[in-house]
Amino acid sequence: MSPSLNTTPASPLTPALRAKLASVPVAGLSAQLRRRGLEGVFIDGVRPLVAGQKFVGTARTLRFVPFREDLFRSHGGGYNAQKRTFDSVAEGEVLVIEARGERGSATLGDVLAIRAHARGAAAVVTDGGVRDAEAVAAVGIPVFTAGPHPAVLGRKHVPWDADLTIACGGATVQPGDILVGDTDGVVVIPPEMAEAVADAAIAQEEEDGWIAGKVAEGHPVEGLFPMNAEWRATYEAEHSARPETAPPDAASAGRAPSDTARTDS
Repeated sequence: MSPSLNTTPASPLTPALRAKLASVPVAGLSAQLRRRGLEGVFIDGVRPLVAGQKFVGTARTLRFVPFREDLFRSHGGGYNAQKRTFDSVAEGEVLVIEARGERGSATLGDVLAIRAHARGAAAVVTDGGVRDAEAVAAVGIPVFTAGPHPAVLGRKHVPWDADLTIACGGATVQPGDILVGDTDGVVVIPPEMAEAVADAAIAQEEEDGWIAGKVAEGHPVEGLFPMNAEWRATYEAEHSARPETAPPDAASAGRAPSDTARTDS
């Protein structure tokens, strides 16, 4: 069995950038990625085991291949790729599992969730199943999954390798990619774009929050969402008259943004 090669590049995910990304919803980040021409960045079909959880982190990848009896005998037992990866996931990393969207077997249970949590992992994302779902949910680490399933790994999967480019939920994920997840789902952000995407999403959230406030006051959306030149001038005037607000810090990184902030409807 060949050991995994941990080739995860150095991450640009500083505490300040992490706080920025945590301060805006995934919907807002996805809108900014789309404006930059990126559509294939959604990990489809996964949901948080615990409603309301959010995470930001860098990808650490793990791949399962379809079950085959002889390969499971050689790769499934002992200190396999799955166990090695959970044992070595680093603080702030998101362990992303390629399970081919196969929900008919678990890809982790409570013991491995506890191990990832103890290592300081930001989250686990799998397009396969999770067993011991209630116990996993109680661990405290965000786990996004295609759903619960009681079967053990060997029913559908062979743990194969780690730290390579994978497919999860229809999205390509590379080690070191930045992932953000919330109730809407999980988005993959290329590291070199993350700062610009975060700054643009924060600015858009502020603008959308202002628009939402005007709509709540009774103004129609025509000409306001999106803003025409007249409303834009009003917004710029009010915005420039307001005091500067401090950027989000690491202490508030997990705080959910206001529901009034919308980027798409």
